[in-house]
Amino acid sequence: MSTITKETTESVQVTAAEYVHSVYESVVARNPHEDEFHQAVKEILDSLIPVIEAHPKYRNHSLLEQLVEPERVITFRVPWVDDQGKVQVNRGFRVQFNSAIGPYKGGLRFHPSVYSGIIKFLGFEQIFKNALTGLPIGGGKGGSDFDPKGKSDLEVMRFTQSFMTELYKYIGSDTDVPAGDIGVGAREIGYMFGQYKRIHGGHEAGVLTGKGLLYGGSLARKEATGFGCVYFVKEMLQSKDLSFQDSTVVVSGSGNVSIYAIQKAQELGAKVVACSDSGGYIYDPQGINLDTVKRLKEVDRLRISEYIKEHPHATYTEGCEGIWSIPCDIALPCATQNEIDEEAAALLVKGGVKAIGEGANMPSTLAAIDVFHGAGVLFGPAKAANAGGVAVSALEMSQNSMRLSWSFEEVDAKLHDIMKNIYNSCVEAAEEYGCEGNLVAGANIAGFLKVADSMIAQGVV
Repeated sequence: MSTITKETTESVQVTAAEYVHSVYESVVARNPHEDEFHQAVKEILDSLIPVIEAHPKYRNHSLLEQLVEPERVITFRVPWVDDQGKVQVNRGFRVQFNSAIGPYKGGLRFHPSVYSGIIKFLGFEQIFKNALTGLPIGGGKGGSDFDPKGKSDLEVMRFTQSFMTELYKYIGSDTDVPAGDIGVGAREIGYMFGQYKRIHGGHEAGVLTGKGLLYGGSLARKEATGFGCVYFVKEMLQSKDLSFQDSTVVVSGSGNVSIYAIQKAQELGAKVVACSDSGGYIYDPQGINLDTVKRLKEVDRLRISEYIKEHPHATYTEGCEGIWSIPCDIALPCATQNEIDEEAAALLVKGGVKAIGEGANMPSTLAAIDVFHGAGVLFGPAKAANAGGVAVSALEMSQNSMRLSWSFEEVDAKLHDIMKNIYNSCVEAAEEYGCEGNLVAGANIAGFLKVADSMIAQGVV
């Protein structure tokens, strides 16, 4: 039953909306030119209007004003020497956004597009994503405009060591626990962990997650984000008596999230016909050969275009936009932010899509989400569908604290339960606040309530 009563007047509704809008306008004014951050804040704040109407305490405590301001923003220089002996200089970031329910937790992204607005949008989303997992972790994010593509192992090592030489001052197992993201995989985490250990003088396993299995990593961590996305979509589909079995699926990207989303979708009986990288996309009407994709991307570090040399029946198309014109039942955008715009969303709807699961962070624009909702497409937002990675990172932290290692099956079962609970929390919050069927609103509200109540309990800090 909705907590918004019939007695609620239109003037009160307008007042709550005006208040939320004023907070958003303040964010835009104080953070100019950070479009991604503005987009993330607007999506979340707009969905909180019924919560503000029902619970004046959040407005009285200025919770929104506190929530949109990071607790700490760290920016630093990262000098390193390339293989030609030339000194290169990149910029490093860490945004420690909210620690109300636990130490800051969120990945590091190494990509040329990284700047303060990207890191702040990711950190803000991470607050709610982490709260949804039900685990005691706050929200943070970091990274650099360094591009690991085309760099030798020694260059990556020199850069990551320089990066950690500054970052180590601000992190710790009870303070801030980074992990990987785009451009940061097992290699990069390994080099950073080694440098942290060298400086810190001790084997503090819980300071980073996504580590190798030989030195404190968790089984199922690399699969977790992709598997978790599919588990969330599975719950959405079951609510409408649908399933992955015999469905046609399009997955964008070919990195860690994409590869394991493809694997789990195939295990559930789907035919995945397309994936991509930053150069373009492949379409294989017979179904993507995952062994080939894994070898190309995880071992040989080659472009996805090489796929067609081994599978001549497949086609490769330059550019990534056209991937959403391929007819499919289920789309899993797992590449990067804002990859599906309004036009791409319309193409997916035209192609018969029934469900979207966001494996990447904020891959759909606000206009695209409106298209999906208008067409009745099941839509799993990133902060819910993408939460499997950070959930298993928190499980890795637990194993490090106990000095234990759980089996793959144990971790995968916990992940499955967490994603099911996240889905149910989103559904229940949406129903309670009059947004039935809107999992975007449900995810935002469920995450907000946990964080906001914790902030009130801890006072003005």
